Amino acid sequence: MDSFLKIVNHPFKFRLYLFNKLPAAFFSGIRIVDCTDEKCVTSVPFKWLTQNPFKSTYFASLSMAAEMSTGALILNFLYKKDPPISSLIVKMEAKYFKKAIRKTFFTCEDGMEIEDAVNRAAKGGESVTIVTKTIGTNKKGEIIAEFLFTWSLKRKSEKR
Repeated sequence: MDSFLKIVNHPFKFRLYLFNKLPAAFFSGIRIVDCTDEKCVTSVPFKWLTQNPFKSTYFASLSMAAEMSTGALILNFLYKKDPPISSLIVKMEAKYFKKAIRKTFFTCEDGMEIEDAVNRAAKGGESVTIVTKTIGTNKKGEIIAEFLFTWSLKRKSEKR
């Protein structure tokens, strides 16, 4: 297991990472449940910091957890990459199917496609886009939401 997956799958180390890099996710209680090269599962609780006035999880909190399930896979393949690759979300689409009134789990299974896109970006100067999909479910397995994130990956220019 490479270093990034060790950080992401270690609860204490990852919480430190969130506190330093993504404090909104840290305070919202977003967690990585499991992350491998192939897939990533995140969770977001329904609590005071993540609620909306309609007694469900706020869409922005759901979006953070959804993005993290795709973003952790992206970061896994970018970690210590030579040459370095920049990443940016250029589009997001969401569909909501059911009220999120308890913990919601997001699963992205696009790891191998992401690895391929990162490798293509490393080879050339052109940006590579990839659409990643993540599905949010509750503990019963009912679908809460579906997100599509379009990521742009590009080899960083060499410093002169």
